Amino acid sequence: MAVLDPKDPLVLDVRSLQRRPGSMVTVDRSVPAPAGLGVAMARVPEGTPIELDLRLESVLEGVLVSGTADMQVTAECSRCLDPFDWHEEVDLTELFRYPATDAKGAVVEEEDESEDPLPVIEDDLIDLDPTLRDAVVLTLPLAPLCSEDCPGLCSVCGARLADDPQHAHETSDPRWAALTALLEQDEN
Repeated sequence: MAVLDPKDPLVLDVRSLQRRPGSMVTVDRSVPAPAGLGVAMARVPEGTPIELDLRLESVLEGVLVSGTADMQVTAECSRCLDPFDWHEEVDLTELFRYPATDAKGAVVEEEDESEDPLPVIEDDLIDLDPTLRDAVVLTLPLAPLCSEDCPGLCSVCGARLADDPQHAHETSDPRWAALTALLEQDEN
């Protein structure tokens, strides 16, 4: 397991809570967006500011982090492929558990058998990156739309249908080709 860097903007120091259940601190900070924050067609551009408004509460099991993250999201419309962006506010809630200790207070390695183990507080530091990443990825749409009524692109030539609503191609079903030949003979 990698050692957490206290200078990382998404790493928070929880020493001030002193493991006293009921104690609380608030954290308001602007952090740069980490790389790769998003899904295929919607993402938070790397380095753009994310405004964190958090509450860190000491509970018996660890530290409960709750709050919001405000960010700008850029995307491509899944129908017309035009770029667009919007403001997104994501709720964050995560319990970071204290490391297991023995009777003398020394930290001991403990195997967590659960499918989704809680993140552990390491040297009085918590890493918000995985929590933020999970919340953002689950919030972003897999197929974003620039508008609900976006007509998309022409399936034949790729023209943007919003620019020319009357755009149409005359196509015939190849299964009717034999009948078209009969119609042409009848006209002659």
